[in-house]
Amino acid sequence: MSLYSQWTKIAFEHTEEKDAVEFWEKYCAVEKGIYEKVLEVPTTNIKGQLSELAKEYGVDDVTFVGFIDGINTSLTSEIDLEKLAEDSNVELNIDLEKLYFNMLNANAEWLYTLPQWDAILTVEQRKEIKKSFNATKTVVNDEKIGRNDACPCGSGKKYKKCCGK
Repeated sequence: MSLYSQWTKIAFEHTEEKDAVEFWEKYCAVEKGIYEKVLEVPTTNIKGQLSELAKEYGVDDVTFVGFIDGINTSLTSEIDLEKLAEDSNVELNIDLEKLYFNMLNANAEWLYTLPQWDAILTVEQRKEIKKSFNATKTVVNDEKIGRNDACPCGSGKKYKKCCGK
């Protein structure tokens, strides 16, 4: 069984909600510790053998694969998680602005409020990233439908007699 399969089994196959909540609370604390170390020395390139990197960050191999799963969309080139093994050479090229954006998107306040971000991104940069994040969440209707216009659902009725009721 691959490390990634082991991770998904541990992380997502809980029979009771209480167990899932307990697991994720513990994992989030571990993840926070990893990010504190990663952001302390904000090199955007972390490379080495998977098992050695896991030891360096104080976790087991499966948990480190879970960390990679979480950060994968913030890398300049994503890693094929299914192919990872203990002896795999891993290179994490982190796009820090994308990472901050993805932390906002995941609503991971315990991560995007880490004090290590102060040395990496200025307050203005973080505000701009937050602004672009908020823009992705805003729905803008380009056309306003008039009461007497044809209904956009395609029924052939006027809007006021169909979906506009």
